[in-house]
Amino acid sequence: MPRLRRRGLAWFAPGAPMRPGSIRTLAILLALGLGALCPWAAAGSAIVPWSVATMLFIVFLGTQLTRTRPRPAHGRLLAANLAIAAAAYGAGWLVGGRDVALAGFFAGIAPTAAAAPVVVGLLGGDVAFVVAAFLLSNLAIAGVLAATLPWLLGLTGGIEILGIARSIALVVAVPMLLAATIRRLHPAAAGWPRRLTDVSFGIWVLTLFLVTAKASHYLRHEAGGTTAVVLAIAGLAAATCAVSFLLGRVLGRPGFAREGAQSLGQKNTTFTIYLALAHASPLIALGPTFYVLWHNLWNAWNLHRAAHGMRPGRD
Repeated sequence: MPRLRRRGLAWFAPGAPMRPGSIRTLAILLALGLGALCPWAAAGSAIVPWSVATMLFIVFLGTQLTRTRPRPAHGRLLAANLAIAAAAYGAGWLVGGRDVALAGFFAGIAPTAAAAPVVVGLLGGDVAFVVAAFLLSNLAIAGVLAATLPWLLGLTGGIEILGIARSIALVVAVPMLLAATIRRLHPAAAGWPRRLTDVSFGIWVLTLFLVTAKASHYLRHEAGGTTAVVLAIAGLAAATCAVSFLLGRVLGRPGFAREGAQSLGQKNTTFTIYLALAHASPLIALGPTFYVLWHNLWNAWNLHRAAHGMRPGRD
C-alpha cells in the first residue's frame, strides 16, 4: 500500500475500500437493497450514462497511456475475458433462454474495473500490471462490443447500430479524449482524482441504486413470472464471477496470480449495466448488477484476510 499511495493511485476507482474489508462494500450492499425497495427511483435512471462517463473521466485524468507496459499475460487475460462472456452466454441459453443468456454475457464481457488496482495495492500486488490490464481491456472490449452487440441483440438497422456505437463512445472514448486534452492543457489536472475519491465512490453508489431501482420497477410492473429467471441470472453471475477470479489467477502465473485474478475478476460492470439498460432491458442488466454483489463480497473477504495477516503468497 505505501507504493500505491506514493504514486497517487489510491483514488484509482469507484469502489476503492476505505478500510480493508468493509465500509464501502456495506455501502454498495445498502445501495442495492434500497434500490430494490424503491422502484419509484427508476425515474432517475436517465443520468446513468452521464455518471458512468464521469467516473471514467476521473480515472482517465490520472492515467498516462505511455506509462503502462503490456505483458503476454495481458493478452491471455483479454482472450479469457471474451471466452468467459461467450461461455456465460451459452450457459444462459441452456438454463433459462435468451434473457438469461444475455444477462450472463453482459456480466462476463465487462472489462477490468477501475477499482482493481486499488484492491491489488491493498493486497500487496503489482499495481502497474493491473493499470495496464484496465486500459487494454476497456479499450479492446469497447471495440468488440461495438461490433458484436447489434448481432447479439438482433439490431440490424443502421440507426440501431449507430446508437450502440454512440453509447460506447459516450462512456469510453469521449471521457478518455477529454481527460487527455485537459491533462495536456493543464498538467496539474492529473492530481485532481486524488481529491475526488469520495466523489467517485458516491457516484458509483448512486448509479447502483438507480440501476437496481430500475430493475425493481421492471420486475414489479412490466415483467411477469420472472422469479425463476432472476434466480437463474443471479446463479449464472455468481458462477461467472468464480470462474473469472480462478481463471485470472491461473493465467497470471508465474508471478502475477493475484494481479491476474483481480484483472479478470473485478469488472467494470457500470459500463455493461449502462449498455444493457440502453439497448436491452432492466432484467438483462441484472446480470452485471448481481456480479457487482458477488465480486464485492469476494474482495471484502480477501481484504479481511489480508488485514489479519492471511495474505496469499505471490505465485
